[in-house]
Amino acid sequence: MKRLASAVRPDFGKKLESIGLSFWEWDSYWKEDVCYRFTAAQIDDLEAATAELHRLCLQAVKYAIEHDRLFDLKIPEAFHPLIKSSFFADDFSLYGRFDLAYDGINPPKMLEYNADTPTSILESAVAQWYWLEDVFAEDDQFNSLHEKLVARWKALPDDGPIHFASISNNEEDWVAIAYLMDTAMQAGKQVEHVSLEDIGWDDSKAQFVDKLDKSIKCLFKLYPWEWMMREPFGEHVFDSGTRFVEPIWKSVLSCKGMLAILWELFPNHPNLLETYFEHPHDLTAFAKKPLFSREGADIEFYEDGQLTCRSSQGVYGAEGYVYQALFSLPCFHGMYPVIGSWVVGGEPAGICIREDVTPITTNMSHFVPHVF
Repeated sequence: MKRLASAVRPDFGKKLESIGLSFWEWDSYWKEDVCYRFTAAQIDDLEAATAELHRLCLQAVKYAIEHDRLFDLKIPEAFHPLIKSSFFADDFSLYGRFDLAYDGINPPKMLEYNADTPTSILESAVAQWYWLEDVFAEDDQFNSLHEKLVARWKALPDDGPIHFASISNNEEDWVAIAYLMDTAMQAGKQVEHVSLEDIGWDDSKAQFVDKLDKSIKCLFKLYPWEWMMREPFGEHVFDSGTRFVEPIWKSVLSCKGMLAILWELFPNHPNLLETYFEHPHDLTAFAKKPLFSREGADIEFYEDGQLTCRSSQGVYGAEGYVYQALFSLPCFHGMYPVIGSWVVGGEPAGICIREDVTPITTNMSHFVPHVF
C-alpha cells in the first residue's frame, strides 16, 4: 500500500461535472494529484475482510434481535417487532459501506459500518473508474460497484415506481440519489424523485404519498432510520405497506453499539477492534464514539487519559457512546487514509479512500482514487 504522486488530467473538473459530481471543488474534496496503489494480495485481503465482516454483522443482528439487545442500541421499543419481522423476512437491501483501518500489512480493522445511508457512491463507482481509464489504463481497480448495483436492482420485486427521496437543500445527497436513480433505470425500473419534505401521509389510503398524491409503494431514502423513528411522522411506517430501501433492520447495523456487541460475540477476531458500551479502565487508547453520529461528528480520541483529537462538534451523543480501541492509521505525508469498502447485495463490491490531516474522517475529507 503506497501513496503516490499522480498526473492530473488537464480537464478533470469538466469530466467530473459531466458525470454529475458537482461538488468536487469543495475544500479540494476530489484529489487526483495523488493516488493509493495496492498489491493484488492486499486487495484480496480487503475483499475477504469485507465479506467476513458482513457475515459477522448478520449474525450479530440476529443475536441482538433474539436477545433483546435492541434496548442497548437505544432503538425505540415500538419498532422492535418491525425490525424483527423485516430481518427474518430478509427484506431487500441494496448496499452498505464499511469504514476500515488498513496499513497494507496487518489485517483490516472495522471502524464502523455505514449500513443505512452511505454516500460517496458516485465518486466510488464512476468518478474514480474514469480516472483509472484515463491515467492508469493498464492497471486495475477494486471496483465492480456499478455493475453490482444494476444487477441488485433487478432483484427488487416490482411494486410500481421506486421513489427516491433526499433532503432538498443537500447537494451531496442529491448527487448520490441521482446516480442511484440512474442505476435503477438501467435495471429497467421506473423511478420518481421526491424531496423528503414533500412526502405526505394520506389517511384515506393509509399510505405515504408524494406531492402529486401518488402512493409511494417503494421508497429509497437518504434519511437515517434513527431520525425517522424519533419523529411523529415515523409512526406511519407501521401501517403504510411501503417497501423501504434500506429496510428497517439495517437500523441495527447503523448504530455504533453494534461494534460492542460484535466484540462480545467474536472477541479477538482479527478484523475487529476491542469495543465496549462503558469505558474499561484498562483501555488506555480509545475512540469515544456516539451511538448515533454522522460524518465523523462528536468523536474524540484519548491516549493515556488525555484527549488527543476531537472532530467538529455536532449534535450527537445524547443516546450514549461506545469506546473503541484505537488502531494507528498509516500516515502518508501527513495524511491519514480510511478505506471505504462497499457491499452490494451482501457481496464485496469495491473500495474508496478518504484521507485527512487528522485520523478522524469527516464529510469533506479528501476523496483519493486507487489502483492496483
